[in-house]
Amino acid sequence: MLEVHGGTPLAGRVRVRGAKNLVSKAMVASLLGDTPSVLRGVPRIRDVEVVTGLLDVHGVSVSAGPDSGLPDGELTFDPAGASQGSIVDIDAHAGASRIPILFCGPLLHRLGQAFIPDLGGCRIGDRPIDFHLDVLRQFGATVDKTPGGIRLTAAQRLRGTKVELPYPSVGATEQVLLTAVRAEGITELKNAAMEPEIMDLVAVLQKMGAIISVDTDRVVRIEGVESMTGYTHRALPDRIEAASWASAALATGGDIVIEGAHQQDMITFLNVFRKIGGAFEVLEDGIRFSHPGGPLNSIVLETDVHPGFMTDWQQPLVVALTQATGLSIIHETVYENRFGFTDALGRMGATIQLYRECLGGTPCRFGRRNFRHSAVISGPTPLRGADIEVPDLRGGFSHLIAALAAEGTSRVRGIELINRGYEDFLDKLDGLGARVSAG
Repeated sequence: MLEVHGGTPLAGRVRVRGAKNLVSKAMVASLLGDTPSVLRGVPRIRDVEVVTGLLDVHGVSVSAGPDSGLPDGELTFDPAGASQGSIVDIDAHAGASRIPILFCGPLLHRLGQAFIPDLGGCRIGDRPIDFHLDVLRQFGATVDKTPGGIRLTAAQRLRGTKVELPYPSVGATEQVLLTAVRAEGITELKNAAMEPEIMDLVAVLQKMGAIISVDTDRVVRIEGVESMTGYTHRALPDRIEAASWASAALATGGDIVIEGAHQQDMITFLNVFRKIGGAFEVLEDGIRFSHPGGPLNSIVLETDVHPGFMTDWQQPLVVALTQATGLSIIHETVYENRFGFTDALGRMGATIQLYRECLGGTPCRFGRRNFRHSAVISGPTPLRGADIEVPDLRGGFSHLIAALAAEGTSRVRGIELINRGYEDFLDKLDGLGARVSAG
């Protein structure tokens, strides 16, 4: 439990390292190589611990750089001893993570078998694994359901295939990439996700020997290779963490320099940040975000796949929008159940109404499915301290921002979920002048 005394503007500097949504996938990719891989910029977050444990269970040696404190966030992965882990150990290390599904392709190539335990993850919408399993079947895998999970086997080398995604899903695109690179023949993936983290994964795989071409029409073609080597790579910075701290600066009336933030990957966010009334300055070592004073502006915003406004940026920014003048409309088109976190904001004094209709002007795939996926935020409304239970990773950080912006004291429970994606966030809060204490 975290006790937060709000009302203090956050000011100072924080550093972001490698993107959570790339680092974990690059770690899995190390299984595809015949020689060790080196990944730099690795953050100290729970998801990295989970994948490290899963790699260890499968016989991959994971070691830190010269300084065990990871000053450069360097990890080395040696897959020489790769083997099938026990069901009990896999289940114990997987926890609530959904990353085990992405182990399947590399493990099938290397060992001819893989096991997936029952999967968890953040409660933000439907994330079925059926599509992943169907794709693996197309590559030639046999899928057998067991009481404790799913076992996959491949009696012979996987074969390239043609896949068309009904929606440019990041997870499904990663699955195809990690499976296709060593499959026999050519794989064609249509309607692929093109997020910066996906392109960085493509860069990792290309360093390992993969042959991947990316067309402008979201078509990716992968020519399978028989073997791959390890890689040396620095992960791109975490644009989600950077936007989260930027939203915290805006919501609290603060001024934060985010070291490591890259303008190119955040252009869409920066445009919205400026429209709301926030100020930013691109520096040599990052981006400075601040509230310049005066009222904030309401906006109409729709989340979308890259290069649209990222769904993971939406939740932290909603907190800042509770302090904007007028009505803001947010239309969530990526996950159907991402506004559950607003219940706590309502108890803190925010005025937020959820709707089943596609507000904002563009119909989406959730419009006829009875999901409350549009939000109308009326502001400005003063926030007050409250007792909060963290619902998921991004919603949890949003609750933390609200507690920091609110008058009075909040008690935030379930902060371990925030550790999944935010490195040393308590130390960073302390450095920004926040008044927080762990209970």
